[in-house]
Amino acid sequence: MMFGLPASELALLAALIILGGLVTGLLAGLFGVGGGGVIVPVLYEIFRVMDVAEDVRMQLCVGTSLAIIIPTSIRSFRAHLARGRLPTHILRIWALPVTAGVVIGGVIAAFAPASIFKAAFVVIAIGIGAKLIFGRESWRLGDRLPGRVAMGGYGVVIGLYSALMGVGGGSVSSAILMLYGEAIHA
Repeated sequence: MMFGLPASELALLAALIILGGLVTGLLAGLFGVGGGGVIVPVLYEIFRVMDVAEDVRMQLCVGTSLAIIIPTSIRSFRAHLARGRLPTHILRIWALPVTAGVVIGGVIAAFAPASIFKAAFVVIAIGIGAKLIFGRESWRLGDRLPGRVAMGGYGVVIGLYSALMGVGGGSVSSAILMLYGEAIHA
C-alpha cells in the first residue's frame, strides 16, 4: 500500500493519468486551445472512474489542473518574453487585477459547492466555443482597447474564471483582446 492506496488502485490511477495526459495533448493540439480547457473534463472522468466523491471531484480537477498549468505558464511566459513576443503594455495593466481575480476565485473555491465550478466551466466553454465556431472578424466591442479601469475589470474576470475553471486564462484573455481588434499572435 502506497499513498493510502492499494498497489492495484495506484497502478490504475497512474495509467488513467497517463491516458488522460495523452488525450489532453491530442485534443488541445487538434483544437488549438490550451490544455486547461481539456484537462478538467478529462480529470473529471478519471476521478469519476476512481470513485472520488462527487462533492469534491470538480474542486480536485480544478486544483490539479492549476498545479499543472502554473509551472507550464511560467515557462511559456519566459520563452515569449525572451523572444519579445509579449504585449507588455497589456501585462502591466492586467498583472494586479488578474492576481486579485485569482485570489477572489481562491476564496470562492474554498467555500463553493461543486456546482459553482461546473457552471463557471460550462458558461465560459460555451462562450469561447461559440466565438471559435461562429465568430467573425466583425465581432468587436471597439477598435482599440478600453481604458485602465475597464481593462482592470477584464483582468479580474480573467483571474476569477481561471481560478474557478482550472485554466491558464489564455482563451479568455485572447477573446477579450480580439473583441477590441488586438493582435494575439505577434
